[in-house]
Amino acid sequence: MAPLKKGKKLKRKPRDRSKLSEKPNPHLELKAGDTEWWYTFWHKNGSATGHAIPSDEDEAFKYFFRVSKKTFEYICSIVREDLVSRPPSGLINIEGRLLSVEKQVAIAMRRLASGESQVSVGAAFGVGQSTVSQVTWRFIESMEERARHHLRWPDADRMEEVKTQLETAFGLPNCCGAIDATHVIMTLPAVESSDDWCDQESNYSMFLQGIVDHELRFLDVVTGFPGSMNIARLLRCSVFFKLCESGKRLNGPVKMTREKSEIHEFIVGEATYPLLPWLMTPYEGKNLPAPILDFNAKQKAARLLAARALLQLKGGWRILHKVMWRPDKHKLPSIIIVCCLLHNIIIDMGDKLNADVALLNHHDAGYRESSSQHVDPRGKTVREALTKHLHCSDSSCQVNSA
Repeated sequence: MAPLKKGKKLKRKPRDRSKLSEKPNPHLELKAGDTEWWYTFWHKNGSATGHAIPSDEDEAFKYFFRVSKKTFEYICSIVREDLVSRPPSGLINIEGRLLSVEKQVAIAMRRLASGESQVSVGAAFGVGQSTVSQVTWRFIESMEERARHHLRWPDADRMEEVKTQLETAFGLPNCCGAIDATHVIMTLPAVESSDDWCDQESNYSMFLQGIVDHELRFLDVVTGFPGSMNIARLLRCSVFFKLCESGKRLNGPVKMTREKSEIHEFIVGEATYPLLPWLMTPYEGKNLPAPILDFNAKQKAARLLAARALLQLKGGWRILHKVMWRPDKHKLPSIIIVCCLLHNIIIDMGDKLNADVALLNHHDAGYRESSSQHVDPRGKTVREALTKHLHCSDSSCQVNSA
């Protein structure tokens, strides 16, 4: 089943970020903006019981909003024009003043970061539930439209850097990233409940599939599909799959092993994915020989990058980890994408991802997917060539550009 389409009143927004090519501009001029909101918020919430809130101001800021002050200002600069040009008459705080752009962004980011209810977030900022709802959605709309250059497939030069880093770390030549998928759980009204959205664990959920690089940056995101699908079908429904199958993606320079075996560009994933010429999955079985065990170990280490990215994403932006209470299924993909954009902006701006907020367990704890039985003969050939290359102990066994 394809994802549901948005209603007529909402702007059309792309859900699959495979074709975006705009270049980021992290040097956009920043404005000082309003800071009073922060000190008021920190004074009110900095000593909340049951939370280990840092005493250092900068660390406390990052605790609440997941980003440094510098990155927060950059995010404000992205959405400022939209939030200023569309001033909502109802967005007034308890002191009777119009909310600044900075405070609107803070409200929205706190809602996404904490996953707390709109009422709780509103109480922390001294605004009502309806204000939190309006502010958060306008922020999401603006970010999805104006920050999309932070989620794009790398150009040739950037991809060479990614491949070099992955080969250095894991020994896999021509590896372009790792793929994984996760469920975003939601509670649907009884009138909307449908088996299409009920997954194998009897949860209503929406899928998120992501491909990441060595820095845990999302290179491609697909969402909007119901959790009842399996991961292999989710992949086949994505634009990324169609681009790869048509030779328009993962089509960079071929590398050659000493035995003259061709290694095309590829990504790595779990056994739940099919083995394809451009998607390497692990060998399965018992009593596997040493070369295969060596391949499996390196392939697993590389593919765990995607799992780590999803742990960080859902831990950092807790709105994706907590059960979404009666979300609009047409708006939920936008929320997911903006969380991925914020994740990438942290990396692009040189901020460190806060490992303390990452989920401790698997991002899909409790979910079990069966292994894919699909094996493309060409994929099998590539995997065998990689296995031989990795196990080669001869120092002259090198990979050279074809």
